[in-house]
Amino acid sequence: MLPVIESLLILQDRDQKIRILRLELKNLPDERTSLDTRLAAGTNQLNTVKEHGRTVEMEKKKLELEAQAKRDSIAKFRMQQFQTRKNEEFQALTNEIKRFETDIEKIEDHEIELMEEAEKIKANTAEAEKEHSQIKAHTERQIGEIATKIKAIEAKLIELEAERAKLSEGIDEDVLYQYNKLFVNKGGLAVVALEHETCMGCHMKLTTQTAVRVKGNKEILNCEQCGRILYYSE
Repeated sequence: MLPVIESLLILQDRDQKIRILRLELKNLPDERTSLDTRLAAGTNQLNTVKEHGRTVEMEKKKLELEAQAKRDSIAKFRMQQFQTRKNEEFQALTNEIKRFETDIEKIEDHEIELMEEAEKIKANTAEAEKEHSQIKAHTERQIGEIATKIKAIEAKLIELEAERAKLSEGIDEDVLYQYNKLFVNKGGLAVVALEHETCMGCHMKLTTQTAVRVKGNKEILNCEQCGRILYYSE
């Protein structure tokens, strides 16, 4: 195998590793965003449950005040009954008292319903808080792992890019230009093997003459179909 081909294969190995790491580094912020979105959704769900609980408590308080106001009115009507001497007024006050007592019964029935609902909400809130706590801990751990991974990838990229630069120094500029162009245009595979007179890049069969020349390992040759640089290794 030509020394320049050996150098290109080593360079290609480093470039492929760099390519993979850069792609991974590009995708990690999306993973972080996905985790943040999941955590925000969990927080919103918990806040919704809590807000429902606050709404029910406010409604209960409102009913309590309304019932107490009616009880105060009943007490006032009864006081007026003692003070009046007219049967019509007494009966009218009695009717008001009965009406208010009926209202209070309805309010109390509604209060019971709200109390039962509040108990369910309390249980739901406890479950939601537990679930949110677990999601938050898991998410924060994953975010921490992503941050650590980013640092590790960045450090590895610096190392590989420095190694790549050193490897490139000994390669002819025209050959390196051809290789770089092929690497970009051919999906990270610029130098490929010849097997059974077939290019392992495009899997097309070469002419016998080209195959013989590649096997001779005396010159840099390209695939007649895809243009990739070929090598033969017994």
